[in-house]
Amino acid sequence: MAGAVRGTAGSGGALRLAVIGGGWAGLSAAVHAVQRGHAVTLFEMARHWGGRARSLPDTDGLDNGQHILIGAYRDTLALMRTVGVDPDKVLLRRPLALCGADGQGLRLEAGPAAWAFAAAVLRSGAWPWRERIALLHACAGWARAGFACRPDRSVAELCAALPSAVRLRLIDPLCVAALNTPAAEASAAVFLRVLRDGLFGGRGACDLLLPRRPLNALLPEPAARWLAGHGAELRPGQRVTSLVRDAAAWQVDGRPFDGVVLACPAAEAARLAAPLAPAWAALAAGLRFEPIVTVTLRCRGARLALPMLALAEDARSPAQFVFDHAQLGGPAGRFSFVVSGAARWVAAGLDACAAATQRQAAEQLAASGWQRGQASLEAVFAERRATFRCTPALQRPPAVIAPGLAAAGDYVAGPYPATLEGAVRAGIAALEALEPREALHVPTMQNRVSSSSNPP
Repeated sequence: MAGAVRGTAGSGGALRLAVIGGGWAGLSAAVHAVQRGHAVTLFEMARHWGGRARSLPDTDGLDNGQHILIGAYRDTLALMRTVGVDPDKVLLRRPLALCGADGQGLRLEAGPAAWAFAAAVLRSGAWPWRERIALLHACAGWARAGFACRPDRSVAELCAALPSAVRLRLIDPLCVAALNTPAAEASAAVFLRVLRDGLFGGRGACDLLLPRRPLNALLPEPAARWLAGHGAELRPGQRVTSLVRDAAAWQVDGRPFDGVVLACPAAEAARLAAPLAPAWAALAAGLRFEPIVTVTLRCRGARLALPMLALAEDARSPAQFVFDHAQLGGPAGRFSFVVSGAARWVAAGLDACAAATQRQAAEQLAASGWQRGQASLEAVFAERRATFRCTPALQRPPAVIAPGLAAAGDYVAGPYPATLEGAVRAGIAALEALEPREALHVPTMQNRVSSSSNPP
């Protein structure tokens, strides 16, 4: 049976593993560990699962942010299937379309992503022929270079030779959507990797997968049920206060384990790891984060041409994208506006951000039946540490902290920005780092500790 335990903890290759953090990375690590026969205890300091990608209570199906997936998220989709979720039922799959309310933009057809992208650029009426050819020429150059560049380059530097209209209507919104970092400050190396695996991946790799159910139904709750049904111990509402290494095992709040996965947020992981691996903890604690604001408006009678539209962002208009809930299985007349890279708007205040978004909607969505007098604010909320700032040459903490101790999270060193797929893959990588039995009990200066993990 899939997920059956192959042996008792400490024998036959099975390990007693503690996973600290019940977000998508922690759930990934826990599910894959149980599948491989390990005994798992999953700790989560909140009373809900999902971390920074979760549903909000008492909001009639709203999430803490309007997350999207793409076809290249193969490990995330496989994990959903493992825990009994059919992606075809809970996600709306559509070829990538980055179009504004005027219908102009990039609209791909089904097929191999690279050819579909080239054809969409040639068809697009958003730019004159010379600008379309310039974009394809730049993409061809990136492909010849293996979608790699110097780590210290920004996206703005990478794309400086492109026409301004292409940067404004394609590169800038694509960059802030993928990296949650403005192009002038975003890593070109990571951006190129996203393009390689998405726009220039295999058939369907760049398809948009838009949730038709609240985020909790996509993975967190099914994964928790699956884990409980396969013998894992779930401990929601318990914050780990002590992580200690003794001669025989790791002690997590006094309980012995063969290995530990820190799948909690970077600051929490740094707190626990500081006495054990101060250099690693300093890297994790030194990461900077960028907020995302979501403004949900109601407007009776309005309907978008597509489930997701791109918006023109400027100093007065905060949102880059808007989603039509009626086309995603939600109530008619509900729209979520996403403000990525939102530090300036968080500083201005959420009320100011909501008011500016309402003005932006009235100005840019008139063709969708939007009428200012019929629109009302339903909710505005900020995920203040939504993602790490994905800047050039950023040094991210590695997955391996010490023998038997690994980190999992979308902030851990890797080729991707902070995404759901990055979190899921980090969970798998952390587990694989713990599995070699001979590596679990190697003494090092970093793990010779005998006191609580609480830093001074």
